Amino acid sequence: MEAGDEKEESPQPAALGRFQLSEEYGFLLPSPLTELPPSYSPWMDIAHELPKLIASHQLRACIHQMPQLNTQHLRGREELHLAHLVLSFLTMGYVWQEGEEGTMRVLPRNLAVPFWEVSQALGLPPILTHADFVLANWRRKDPSSCWLPCRNLEPIISLPGGESLHGFILVTLLVEKAAVPGIKATIQAIHALQHLDDELLHRALQGLAAAIGDMDKALQQMHDYVDPAVFYTVIRIFLSGWRDNAAMPHGLLYEGVSEQPMAFSGGSAAQSSVLHAFDELLGIQHSQESTAFLHRMRDYMPPPHRAFIRDISRAPSLRQHILSSADLRLREAFNHCITALADFRSHHIAIVTKYIAVAKAKAGQEEACSTGKPPAALEAKGTGGSHIFIFLKSVRDSTREGLISA
Repeated sequence: MEAGDEKEESPQPAALGRFQLSEEYGFLLPSPLTELPPSYSPWMDIAHELPKLIASHQLRACIHQMPQLNTQHLRGREELHLAHLVLSFLTMGYVWQEGEEGTMRVLPRNLAVPFWEVSQALGLPPILTHADFVLANWRRKDPSSCWLPCRNLEPIISLPGGESLHGFILVTLLVEKAAVPGIKATIQAIHALQHLDDELLHRALQGLAAAIGDMDKALQQMHDYVDPAVFYTVIRIFLSGWRDNAAMPHGLLYEGVSEQPMAFSGGSAAQSSVLHAFDELLGIQHSQESTAFLHRMRDYMPPPHRAFIRDISRAPSLRQHILSSADLRLREAFNHCITALADFRSHHIAIVTKYIAVAKAKAGQEEACSTGKPPAALEAKGTGGSHIFIFLKSVRDSTREGLISA
């Protein structure tokens, strides 16, 4: 069997490489660049001081004085990803520096034009996405050391929120890292379906359920690293977009790019490709409204990740194979995946309740305190613009409905 096993594993590296996925890091950018060439120091110098400049209300003035740089000197995907990360953080800081009552309607040309050009080159929208905030925004403090939960990791670029902001980014990063064996199991499962190899399929489903369980454990670290009051009153607004947001009903005008304002959703966990991939493999059928929102969030993913999800959706149906199979082990392994995914989503709802609903109630009682005024326009919505509790519960419930009864 050992030689056969080697043959079964062979499609993985090819499949991962084709979609710009890493064997070790999955959807995460492996070892992202932390500095751009010296000619881009006007961007980097401001980016490294963002929390301080926002707190002192000086960021907008600094950006107005910034030269308009030529993006044609950026070389390769890594430099483009770092440029997008930097420009997206500058944009969020610029728009939200004075809170939701002091938003800017126009993004100045010296920021808007290069941000648009870099976005076009990457196939990403000109706003902070999950790919920027998490996938491309990490480095090891000690490059020779291994991944220790949050202790050896730090974001490359930050926003206000201090240790809670770092914790929020890095715990989300650990969830993505925990998903890597699940991504490999997904490729393995599709290979097994194509070759009618139920033994391999069973192992793949066991691997997927285990990976989702590990993602769940990683997610629980949010409680240890992120203060709900800081998340709700300080961090959340900087992840907000200008679509479906009452604080910016007309969108944002990108000067030098378009004569009309444009509307984009803010950063959202729904932009992570991981759960989209697992939903497609498991044949989860979400409601029409939830599906429409999730599909719109795919426009905020790097194009190769979008293509990966699309390929999974076109593969032979795992669900139909299980339904037509007499193998009870397969059905049980499939149901373990469904249960693990529903549990993960339930725990995500519990975290959102703590960090938004409960934090909102406390912030209402303590509005005069120093943590800041909470963003009222987002009270019932996620940063991506969804009605957050309705959406999350709907997605969790439709996951549970994917169970196959005996």
